[in-house]
Amino acid sequence: MAGKQHVAVITGLSGAGKTTTSKLFEDLGYTVVDNLPTEFLPGLAELVVREPGRFDRVAIVIDVRAGDPAAAFAGMMDSLEARGLRPQVFFLEARDEVLVRRFSETRHRHPLAGQRGIAASIAQERQVLEPLRECADAVIDTSDLSGRELRERIFGALEIDTEPEQLTLQLVSFGYKYGLPIEADVVFDVRFMENPYYDPELRPLSGLTEPVRNRVLSQPAAQRFLQIADEFFEFAIPAYAAEGKTRLTVAIGCTGGYHRSIAIAEELRRRWIERGYGSVSVWHRELERS
Repeated sequence: MAGKQHVAVITGLSGAGKTTTSKLFEDLGYTVVDNLPTEFLPGLAELVVREPGRFDRVAIVIDVRAGDPAAAFAGMMDSLEARGLRPQVFFLEARDEVLVRRFSETRHRHPLAGQRGIAASIAQERQVLEPLRECADAVIDTSDLSGRELRERIFGALEIDTEPEQLTLQLVSFGYKYGLPIEADVVFDVRFMENPYYDPELRPLSGLTEPVRNRVLSQPAAQRFLQIADEFFEFAIPAYAAEGKTRLTVAIGCTGGYHRSIAIAEELRRRWIERGYGSVSVWHRELERS
């Protein structure tokens, strides 16, 4: 199915990993639709088929929250198949004791919980979802799977060409005086470098300008840092990819986020592109603020 439109249906037991699976599909570029009211599903199917360029890859989550999941599932499948598109169905399950433990650990409420206990709710859910399980293209028991193993099972079952090892890289420059970027996976502090702020001629200029860039990058401390960073990312980027990570955000911070951090982030971006590390973007958080 490489190059063709692909629709995945994610279903299964509550607590079995549908949320994690949805995020995996998002990382692969899918538009994920979760908990859409049953009445809207035929309209969604029509939209997906009518606009294949916009909805090249779509993942639809259907479970007991639909009220009558078997009817919702049947209606969705009929609507898509009538328009020539056959979805691939993933059913996630786990052993009862594992599901009970997960609900206990997270303190989430089971969708079917009422007067009955969690075990009875799980039993009822299994019965309600059995018609969906019988139609599944891939049934995945997540009881003993790590996050990485679940990714491998999903990628292995997908009827498309995927590149889960490809990392999307983002660099963020920031100022410590305004707080750490919450999205950062890795943070480097470059406040040990000489600060161009204290040069009256350079103070109004950002790290995007050649004078500030030259002042920052000419420092022995900056050159040594970049050497260490090159060695680190030469090791770390393939390791992150092998672990199944699809996005890596690296934050570079200085005091105000206007001189040193911008210059270093731009230099790292240049080096990463030169080394063919894939998609690289940069965001200078404090640029407009300053």
